[in-house]
Amino acid sequence: MARKKQEKAAAKAAPEDTGRANRFGRVRWFLKRLAIVLAVLTAIPLVLTPIYRFVDPPLSALMVWRWVGGTQIDYRWRDFDDIDIDLPTTILMSEDGQFCSHSGVDWDAVRIVFSEIENGRSARGASTISMQVVKNLFLWPRRSYVRKFLEVPLAYYADFLLGKRRLMEIYLNIVEWGPGIFGAEAAAQHHFGKAAAGLSRQQAARLAVVLPNPLGRSASDPDRRTRQRAHTAQARARGADQWTRCLE
Repeated sequence: MARKKQEKAAAKAAPEDTGRANRFGRVRWFLKRLAIVLAVLTAIPLVLTPIYRFVDPPLSALMVWRWVGGTQIDYRWRDFDDIDIDLPTTILMSEDGQFCSHSGVDWDAVRIVFSEIENGRSARGASTISMQVVKNLFLWPRRSYVRKFLEVPLAYYADFLLGKRRLMEIYLNIVEWGPGIFGAEAAAQHHFGKAAAGLSRQQAARLAVVLPNPLGRSASDPDRRTRQRAHTAQARARGADQWTRCLE
């Protein structure tokens, strides 16, 4: 009699135990797949970054994302010396003023962002040029904590291996300046009908200030606010010699 009761109790408990085991198995399966994805996302830039010190990237992850979404890609590589120097100078002063002094991440800018958030103000971005390079080359466009978590160590790695001038050269060639418009040469041709080597200071400034939102701003048809920002960026770039020596 007692044995039959034990068998009945075990039979009732079995489905519950099986359900818990199945749930645990699904969680373990998900965590294992997530670990594999993160390992691959980390391994690809670890392998390709030292190669890109000597070989120009044939494409970027962002280009692939745009192409998959149906956007036609215009990508034309130009060496650093074949791009008007006003463009990298103005970009540096507009996007990452401490580019030559930090090692990939500007923690002072990060602290300012957190301070603005605590005070209820609209926070600006704190991504350095190094972080934007690794994001565009290897990661995905949508913001997430996982992406930021990967950006920081990869930015240090790229900054160390590539050096400032090569990082800026890659940035100038892979950053997006309009839907599917990648790189300074494609941007100069698209917006101004000229080569990147022939940009004027005003045109370089307009290209620089649309970068935070290249899909929402236009360098060739700027609104009043964009023109004002370009004027300010152009003025700041005139006295930028001490901030841009790492590009020489």
